Amino acid sequence: MIITTTPAISGKEITNYLGVVTGETIFAINAVRDFFASIRDIVGGRTNSYEEVLTKARTEALNEMQHRAEALGADAIVGVHISYESLGGNATMLMVCCTGTAVKLQ
Repeated sequence: MIITTTPAISGKEITNYLGVVTGETIFAINAVRDFFASIRDIVGGRTNSYEEVLTKARTEALNEMQHRAEALGADAIVGVHISYESLGGNATMLMVCCTGTAVKLQ
Protein backbone atom coordinates (compact mmCIF):
# COMPACT_ATOMS: atom_id res chain seq x y z
CA MET A 1 0.00 0.00 0.00
CA ILE A 2 1.23 3.48 -0.85
CA ILE A 3 1.28 5.78 2.17
CA THR A 4 2.25 9.37 1.46
CA THR A 5 2.09 12.84 2.95
CA THR A 6 1.27 14.31 -0.46
CA PRO A 7 -2.33 14.91 -1.57
CA ALA A 8 -1.81 12.97 -4.82
CA ILE A 9 0.36 10.15 -6.17
CA SER A 10 2.42 10.86 -9.25
CA GLY A 11 1.32 8.75 -12.20
CA LYS A 12 -1.80 7.47 -10.42
CA GLU A 13 -5.37 8.71 -10.56
CA ILE A 14 -7.49 8.74 -7.43
CA THR A 15 -10.87 7.31 -8.40
CA ASN A 16 -12.59 7.24 -5.02
CA TYR A 17 -12.09 8.78 -1.61
CA LEU A 18 -13.02 6.24 1.05
CA GLY A 19 -12.69 8.46 4.10
CA VAL A 20 -10.33 9.48 6.85
CA VAL A 21 -8.35 6.72 8.52
CA THR A 22 -6.36 6.99 11.73
CA GLY A 23 -3.86 5.03 13.74
CA GLU A 24 -3.01 5.74 17.35
CA THR A 25 -0.64 4.26 19.86
CA ILE A 26 0.51 5.16 23.36
CA PHE A 27 3.78 3.96 24.84
CA ALA A 28 4.90 4.30 28.44
CA ILE A 29 8.39 5.59 29.09
CA ASN A 30 9.96 3.66 31.95
CA ALA A 31 12.16 4.86 34.80
CA VAL A 32 15.32 3.12 33.53
CA ARG A 33 15.02 4.92 30.19
CA ASP A 34 14.45 8.21 32.01
CA PHE A 35 17.56 7.65 34.13
CA PHE A 36 19.82 6.99 31.14
CA ALA A 37 18.26 9.86 29.19
CA SER A 38 19.01 12.24 32.06
CA ILE A 39 22.66 11.14 31.95
CA ARG A 40 22.69 11.84 28.20
CA ASP A 41 21.26 15.30 28.92
CA ILE A 42 24.28 16.02 31.12
CA VAL A 43 27.03 14.58 28.92
CA GLY A 44 25.36 15.23 25.56
CA GLY A 45 24.54 12.91 22.70
CA ARG A 46 21.56 11.07 21.34
CA THR A 47 19.23 9.06 23.54
CA ASN A 48 18.88 5.83 21.59
CA SER A 49 16.38 4.34 24.02
CA TYR A 50 13.91 7.18 23.41
CA GLU A 51 14.54 7.05 19.67
CA GLU A 52 13.70 3.33 19.70
CA VAL A 53 10.40 3.99 21.52
CA LEU A 54 9.56 6.79 19.12
CA THR A 55 10.29 4.62 16.07
CA LYS A 56 8.27 1.71 17.43
CA ALA A 57 5.31 3.93 18.34
CA ARG A 58 5.29 5.60 14.91
CA THR A 59 5.55 2.25 13.11
CA GLU A 60 2.66 0.77 15.09
CA ALA A 61 0.45 3.82 14.50
CA LEU A 62 1.16 3.72 10.74
CA ASN A 63 0.46 -0.02 10.63
CA GLU A 64 -2.84 0.46 12.45
CA MET A 65 -3.85 3.19 10.00
CA GLN A 66 -2.91 0.94 7.06
CA HIS A 67 -5.01 -1.95 8.43
CA ARG A 68 -8.02 0.35 8.74
CA ALA A 69 -7.53 1.55 5.15
CA GLU A 70 -7.23 -2.04 3.92
CA ALA A 71 -10.52 -2.87 5.66
CA LEU A 72 -12.13 -0.14 3.53
CA GLY A 73 -10.61 -1.61 0.35
CA ALA A 74 -8.10 1.22 -0.14
CA ASP A 75 -5.12 1.08 -2.46
CA ALA A 76 -3.35 4.01 -0.83
CA ILE A 77 -3.46 6.61 1.92
CA VAL A 78 -2.78 10.22 0.96
CA GLY A 79 -2.31 13.42 2.95
CA VAL A 80 -0.81 11.58 5.92
CA HIS A 81 -0.04 13.64 9.00
CA ILE A 82 1.81 12.27 12.04
CA SER A 83 1.62 14.00 15.40
CA TYR A 84 3.36 13.32 18.69
CA GLU A 85 2.24 14.22 22.19
CA SER A 86 3.58 13.52 25.66
CA LEU A 87 0.99 12.54 28.25
CA GLY A 88 0.87 11.94 31.97
CA GLY A 89 1.86 13.97 34.98
CA ASN A 90 5.57 13.80 34.24
CA ALA A 91 5.22 13.22 30.49
CA THR A 92 5.74 9.51 31.12
CA MET A 93 3.76 8.42 28.05
CA LEU A 94 4.20 9.09 24.36
CA MET A 95 1.18 9.23 22.05
CA VAL A 96 1.57 9.02 18.28
CA CYS A 97 -1.40 9.69 15.99
CA CYS A 98 -1.46 9.21 12.22
CA THR A 99 -4.24 10.57 10.03
CA GLY A 100 -4.76 10.29 6.29
CA THR A 101 -7.33 9.76 3.57
CA ALA A 102 -7.92 6.23 2.26
CA VAL A 103 -8.30 6.20 -1.54
CA LYS A 104 -8.85 3.86 -4.48
CA LEU A 105 -6.48 4.21 -7.43
CA GLN A 106 -6.88 3.53 -11.11
